[in-house]
Parts: sequence; structure tokens; C-alpha cells
Amino acid sequence: MLATQLKYDLLMFSRELFYLIFTIIVPPATYIFLGQLYGDQTYAGNLSYAETYTPSFILLITFGVIFFAFGFDQVMNRTTGVEKRISLSPVPQNMLILSGILRSIIITSIGFLLIFIIGVLVYELSYEPVRFLSAYGFFILLNAVLLIISSAIYSLFKSMNAALVFSIIIFQIVIFTGGFTMPISMMPKFVQVIAEINPLYHMNNLFIAIWNGQQTFNNSTLISIGYITGLVIISLTFIRFSKKRRIS
Repeated sequence: MLATQLKYDLLMFSRELFYLIFTIIVPPATYIFLGQLYGDQTYAGNLSYAETYTPSFILLITFGVIFFAFGFDQVMNRTTGVEKRISLSPVPQNMLILSGILRSIIITSIGFLLIFIIGVLVYELSYEPVRFLSAYGFFILLNAVLLIISSAIYSLFKSMNAALVFSIIIFQIVIFTGGFTMPISMMPKFVQVIAEINPLYHMNNLFIAIWNGQQTFNNSTLISIGYITGLVIISLTFIRFSKKRRIS
């Protein structure tokens, strides 16, 4: 039953042109485009463009898939009555949630491999198997974190249009304040302030460090881990509260 539901969810995702553009097409295209402009530059930690932006654009795809195909789908199901019909059907709701989570992980993993292959073929990105596996393990952890945060945020929306507008706006904000276009240190001061609030900026820095084997437990790292952990705890608490309120 789970395999059938997962197959259906993947098929529905592939038919949504809006999802495909923002999650599978835009990030790789931007990765290649920026590489043509800034591919010869050296970045923080003496890293090349590919070493810095390969994990960044993997994370951007992950964010897009989870916020659009998981979070926004929750609002759509709730506002169109699908969620209510599911609760009355013999199909366990937990299975549907699990299918949605597996769908997100499968699609983001495809994005992971897509960006990685582009990095190897176009920018001669070097890699080590052990480091690659550790980066993928951290990538799965980031999936879990974003799934929790996304579920909490989209539980606030009662209108599909409002959720859609929010999704498009937040995608643009994340791109410019998450370190996905150019180093935040080169941005205006107000962008740097917003970046510190943006959890994707902290995730991006951690992912880049782990991808390149440069992770250290300094104050900046501990602040990022603490901030993300705090958001996860708040999100889990909010999700639990929302479920109790919905039941009552």
C-alpha cells in the first residue's frame, strides 16, 4: 500500500510544472549560470566555486522541494477537503504522511545527484567517497529539519493562495539571504542581518563545511547548531499544539 501511494505521489509531483520549475530546473540552471560568471574565483576557506556552491544548490533544491511539494501540499489538501476525506478513508493518515516524506527525500536525493554530477562534469569537482557519504548523511538530517520547520509554518495557513504567495516570496528571500547567489559578506548590511535570522544561511554554512571536510566546533558553528535546534524544538511544539487544537 505504501509503495502504491508513493508511486502516486511521485507521479503527481512530476505533473506539477510549477514544482518542477522552482525545484528541479531553476537551481541547476542558476548553478551553471553563476559558475560561468564566478567560476574562477576563490571563496572562504580557500574553496573553489564548485566546492562552495555544489552543497549550496543541493540545499536550495531540498528547500524548494520540501516547502513546495510537502508544506504547500499540506495546505492544499487541507483547504480543498482532501485531508478530511483522507481521515474518513480506510487508508491510514500516517501512511500518507510517510509517503510524502519519502517522496521529498527521493526527489531531493535526485537533486543531490544532479548538482553533484554537474559539478563533476562541468567544474571538475573532486570528491572522496567517505566525505561524500558523510555529506549525504548530513543532507538527510537537513531534510528532516526542513520537513519539521515546513510542517510547522504551513500549518498556519488556511488559504491556498496565501500559502502560494508566501512560498514564492520566501523562495526569493532564501536565495538572496542564504548565501546561494554571492557571499553574504559582500551584501548590504541589512541583508547580512536578515541572513543571520534565516536558518537556511546557517544550514548552508554547516553543509559547505561538512562537504569539504572543514567542519570545526567554534562559536559560529555552535551558534548555528543551537539556532537550528531551537527552531526544530519550537516547530515540533507548534505542530503538536496545532494537532491538539484541530482534534478539539
